[in-house]
Amino acid sequence: MGDSPDIPQPRRFRSLTDRFGRAEGDLVLLGIIFAAIIMLVGHAGSVVPQVIEFALGKGEAPPPWAASAVLLNVALVIFGWRRYNELVGEIEKSRLAEEEARELALTDPLTGSLNRRSVLPLTGEMVAEAEKADKAVAFIMIDLDNFKQINDLNGHRAGDCMLVEIAQRIRAQLPAGARLARLGGDEFACVVPYHRSAPDLIDQLATSIIDIAQRPIAINGGELAVGLSIGLSTSVELDQPGGNAAGELLHMADIAMYHAKKMGRNRYDWFTPEMERELKLRSELESGIRRGIARGEFVPFYEQQVDVETGELTGFEMLARWQSPTLGLVTPDFFISVAEEIGCIAELSEAVISQALRDAAEWDPSLTLSVNISPVQLRDPWFAQKLLKMLAEAKFPPDRLEIEVTESCLHENIGLVRSLVTSLKNQGVSVSLDDFGTGYASIAQLRALPFDRIKIDRSFIAELGRGGDNAALVSAITSIGAGMRLPVTAEGIESELVRDKLRGLGQFKGQGYFYGRPEPADKVRARLKSEARLADDVRMEPRLGTVSLGDKDRRIAGA
Repeated sequence: MGDSPDIPQPRRFRSLTDRFGRAEGDLVLLGIIFAAIIMLVGHAGSVVPQVIEFALGKGEAPPPWAASAVLLNVALVIFGWRRYNELVGEIEKSRLAEEEARELALTDPLTGSLNRRSVLPLTGEMVAEAEKADKAVAFIMIDLDNFKQINDLNGHRAGDCMLVEIAQRIRAQLPAGARLARLGGDEFACVVPYHRSAPDLIDQLATSIIDIAQRPIAINGGELAVGLSIGLSTSVELDQPGGNAAGELLHMADIAMYHAKKMGRNRYDWFTPEMERELKLRSELESGIRRGIARGEFVPFYEQQVDVETGELTGFEMLARWQSPTLGLVTPDFFISVAEEIGCIAELSEAVISQALRDAAEWDPSLTLSVNISPVQLRDPWFAQKLLKMLAEAKFPPDRLEIEVTESCLHENIGLVRSLVTSLKNQGVSVSLDDFGTGYASIAQLRALPFDRIKIDRSFIAELGRGGDNAALVSAITSIGAGMRLPVTAEGIESELVRDKLRGLGQFKGQGYFYGRPEPADKVRARLKSEARLADDVRMEPRLGTVSLGDKDRRIAGA
């Protein structure tokens, strides 16, 4: 982190230099006063004997000017002494003000702990002292879990009360010689010296801090509780304990703390080099995603959807792929969650959907296009309008598009989901409920929301091929769909055995590797061209038949 910058002086102390300038003038005055004292002694030595002799009748009265000189010297001495006392008091006040300013600059005013500026130099000193004594120093980074939610729901005053109480509880757990700092917001740090032979003491300390912190706190007549995520680092891991040891310890503990959050929160983790490599990869991934969106590296791939009973191709599901110049072809499970976390998912998804609509506009008009949308996009009240604009720009009929909404989205904002689904359906777009069976969607929700289709999650379908007892469950979902007049799509069909079992359970649209892996737009176009299933081919001549892509058998269809 480097050396700490100069401590800024509060505004009310900025005239300190001017005061000392005036003090120099006062010192000159004191010199004059000392001279007046000498003169007073001299005058008094000559005038007093004359006064005594005059009083005894042995001499003449002293001249008038002599008495005036004595009085003037006395007045100067009294004034000088008073001014000297004022000067001493003013200097003392300035010294106390400097100490107060330094204290404010090095201490967190809310909790009374050290702050980020002061804890780093102190950590460096403690590491140096520990090295001399063959000890070690642990740096403990502490972050409150979901503290923003507490602030939002209960107000910042309640949040401040919680921070003060948490700081007191942490401080009470620290051993002698340890120091507590508030780094900012809801982040705290502890610097703890310990014997190298007893690192378990730091584990015990971290555990006790987590336990004591999550006990309820009485605030505003109620009780609030919070968890902590803790990251630990130790000076034992430093290559060179000197130099920027404090900054390195903070950096390592910070990485370990975020790893603890990632692994579930309300826990602690020690720093390992693997964490830093993972964090570096994550940073490179985030930068790569942002660059990739701008460069058009995210493209649509298409997975076939077929009628399970007949094997006839009915459409495609669009799946995003990242053609990374460094990572190669990357699947969505690697980048979607990251794009959501960094706020890029909407831009990424809209770019890929726009391209997919342009690709699908060239297909046989009987083929549909299914598109997954992120839960993040569902929170956008303007998403329906954006999608309709993309449809218009691509000149793609809305009735050929199917939007897939995951079941988990129903619990985030059911009102917003209902508004979105209704708006899309009013424009002719179909909406299906994806991953059905993995969440907690109820029959009441299915009835309340005007879905056009439900998709059985691939995990249930895969069990059919592994001898799992899921046939009854799949049959039940099929019955629900039939009862509510909702057709069913089964995803994850990867073998002929699964296909045949599904045929015995009901009517399905299916997709999976059994019918072919996802392909880029050019290969899909070439396949459809060979089967005369492009839009231009359909307009030029009637289609005499269709070739089944999954069953390898030929079915004659009407013209």
